[in-house]
Amino acid sequence: MTVTITGRFLDWEGCFNVRDLGGLGGVAPGAVVRSDALDGLTGRGWTTLTAHGIRTVVDLRNDGEAGADHAARPPGLNTVRIPLDGIEDREFWDVWWGSPGFGTPAYFRPFLARFPERVAAVARAIADAPPGGVVFHCGLGRDRTGIIALVLLRLMGASPEEIADDHGLSEPRVRARYAAQGRPYDSAEIEEYVAGLGTTTRALARDTAQWLLPEPYLRAAGLSAAELARLQARLEA
Repeated sequence: MTVTITGRFLDWEGCFNVRDLGGLGGVAPGAVVRSDALDGLTGRGWTTLTAHGIRTVVDLRNDGEAGADHAARPPGLNTVRIPLDGIEDREFWDVWWGSPGFGTPAYFRPFLARFPERVAAVARAIADAPPGGVVFHCGLGRDRTGIIALVLLRLMGASPEEIADDHGLSEPRVRARYAAQGRPYDSAEIEEYVAGLGTTTRALARDTAQWLLPEPYLRAAGLSAAELARLQARLEA
């Protein structure tokens, strides 16, 4: 299937933060898409999603976090739910949950070090998905989705600078989602937190990408050589 993309963002009615990772590193257009929650998609949104070639949805949200779909999910669309957070690990989350750092890449590297098997489970689901494109999403499409995007993009040769740029595209879309839902969004606490670290949100994303050695990381996390090869082939397809 030939996929044409204008810019990085995709217009799926009912979502606010959808973009194809094609063109970054060695990722082919249409192979994998990152998104905010798909629950709000209209019927037209779902039609646009399937027209883009998507055949598998990987939902990274916690149990009980998902709402009812606004419109019927198309038949034949494979949905896989892999709660990424591991919220039962209180030693980790008592530090991060509810902190302003949780809304920044400051927690990406600690998370990757703490939960490699959960990241590997998502990578495996993408590698072994039925033919067609894959979309993975959380709630806002910024943090949990950002972690998985970082790993996949680094695996496919995207530079830390490209990955940091991709991460930065989410913030205006998060603001738009909040505004559309009539919810207040105040980033002052997050900005103050990052400034207190003596860095920037972009630098945090870039530095985590620079630190990550994707193939050794995924192999140590439990991905077999064959699974890793399938994942790479899938993203190149």
